[in-house]
Amino acid sequence: MLDLIIIGAGPAGITASVYAARKKINFIVLTLDIGGQAIWSSEVENYTGHQLITGAELAAKFEQHMRQYKVTVCENEPAIMVEKAADFFEIKTAKSSYQARTVIIASGKRSRELKVPGEKEFKNKGLTYCATCDGPLFAGKDVAVIGGGNSALDAALQLIPIVPKVYIINQAAVLSGDAIMRQKVENADNVVVLNGTIVSAVLGNKMVTGIKVKQNNREQEIPAQGVFVEIGLFPNSDFAPLVKKNDLGEIEVDCRNSTNVEGVFAAGDVTTVPEKQIIIAAGEGAKAALSAFKYLSRHQF
Repeated sequence: MLDLIIIGAGPAGITASVYAARKKINFIVLTLDIGGQAIWSSEVENYTGHQLITGAELAAKFEQHMRQYKVTVCENEPAIMVEKAADFFEIKTAKSSYQARTVIIASGKRSRELKVPGEKEFKNKGLTYCATCDGPLFAGKDVAVIGGGNSALDAALQLIPIVPKVYIINQAAVLSGDAIMRQKVENADNVVVLNGTIVSAVLGNKMVTGIKVKQNNREQEIPAQGVFVEIGLFPNSDFAPLVKKNDLGEIEVDCRNSTNVEGVFAAGDVTTVPEKQIIIAAGEGAKAALSAFKYLSRHQF
């Protein structure tokens, strides 16, 4: 019987593990991989203390910090079910089953992919899923934003001041984001909106050079040095049916990272916390671990 199981080893899960280790909690980490979405950021310029660092380098520093505490990490072993049993929780993976008095769910989100030729080849080579993270790296370059909802419009608004041209490739007949955001985007001189258009391929050599799109059964190539895929994210929360979620599948938490189930905490992108950023996820992971420690301290088992 463990005191705690942390599910996920992205910025939230790793930070939670460091805090849990320092509190001498008996715990393990269950995860598919180490680093989470952070590892896919080409360059990170907004993590305090690092003026410029790649996502892979930052994730490696996170892992190194965690390993200093000799944390038991069960890699390639993501949770597939979390269930309540008496006064503890049972966490099942494809390999085994574990029991713990508390759980921190920090399993993050996964980006909805285009699933077209060139997407995987040029990921992190001009193709990205986060304008907030990577937008400034494309200053002075023409870019394409894929999507037509608030995420795509927000990405476009971040890019408009720093790039010569923004192509918005929207599969729907009209943009679907908030009216004010639509107005700002449509009034910008350097934005071209292509509604009713789908991306059929991402083009490039060593780096992205453009995209191939189809509109009214007519294909054309659009030159762009950056491609921002903004068609949504999936929270990795299906394995936890016991906790309350919003319409997007994000786990609802309070300011102490508590869920509606006593003893279950959640942190990072898998939750309803606003803004999905590395530094925010790390802070939420710290809070969740401290909340779990207080819960354990105040309960007799």
